Amino acid sequence: MRINNKFAIGCIVQWYEIEIIEEYLQSVKNAVDIIDNKENVIVDLYFNCSQELEKVDEKEISISEIKHKYADILEKLFGDLEYGGYNIKSYINEISNSMYTIADYRREFNDKYCTEVDVLMWGETDALLPRETFEILDNLHTQVKDTTPKYVTFFSICKMWDESWKVLEHPDFTDKPHIDNDYDNWWSLKYTMSLEEMYEINESVDELDVKILNQFKFNGCGLVISSEIVKSGANIPRSVFFVHEDTSFQNMMIKLFDDRVPQYLIKNILLVHNRNHPKKRMYVKGERSDGTMNEKRRSNDWYVKANKMSEHNTHNIFNQGKTYNWNDVWEKTK
Repeated sequence: MRINNKFAIGCIVQWYEIEIIEEYLQSVKNAVDIIDNKENVIVDLYFNCSQELEKVDEKEISISEIKHKYADILEKLFGDLEYGGYNIKSYINEISNSMYTIADYRREFNDKYCTEVDVLMWGETDALLPRETFEILDNLHTQVKDTTPKYVTFFSICKMWDESWKVLEHPDFTDKPHIDNDYDNWWSLKYTMSLEEMYEINESVDELDVKILNQFKFNGCGLVISSEIVKSGANIPRSVFFVHEDTSFQNMMIKLFDDRVPQYLIKNILLVHNRNHPKKRMYVKGERSDGTMNEKRRSNDWYVKANKMSEHNTHNIFNQGKTYNWNDVWEKTK
């Protein structure tokens, strides 16, 4: 199959995510492999070795070993990055004291590729892409680019924690109960789903169910953005320095476009977000070894404060008041 449009999918990989990145990249590879003109899909990867925030527990592993593991994964999946037939753009940040977050990466990714491709997609290390991803997105863009060149798209998701997310939930999940701290049921928010399980769900679809939402509702995992959105001025504000970059992007879109830009929802194709993957935060020095992924990162006082300050900035983009930054975080954690 040949696609008619150009895509870029971008993902920042933090060094402590080394044990989960292979499955994400395998899902990307599988989605690209059904395309004959693979050069039309740029796979952008930023491997961040910085230890300014989290430090490697060298009793377990060294940063050099982590880099070697990452290189081995890329070679195993894609072969030679220059001549292997895939359009991989790989960068490794080896500056140990640099500060570079998912907000920084996604802001720069949007800016960089909005003039090179037709459609942008935010990848995430704990995501699994449907095999049909680029086939679906290519057909959608071809159909709507003349009438609604500015749009966002989202695939369906698992069972979420409240009714506000119901519109995005996959039909097989939406009538299931939400159970707090449920790691066992396949529809649960905290369940870690495999590629094979996702494929089984998606392969049962005979006809796509594409809906148009009357208001924006998405998170950052697998968000699809037409390049015209970014070229028209919507991006992550620089005041959002850490997390909540997806909410800030949504707030910017609401401010700029109101209800004049559609959100297309691929209602019956599941994109997995294994947000509580047990191996998401590995080899972090001084971090609690038990508990959930969220409990692990919140055991760091700087994380709690940075999260709160970045969230404050997100919800006050258009209000008067103080804008926090990393200096404020360090001041509060002294």
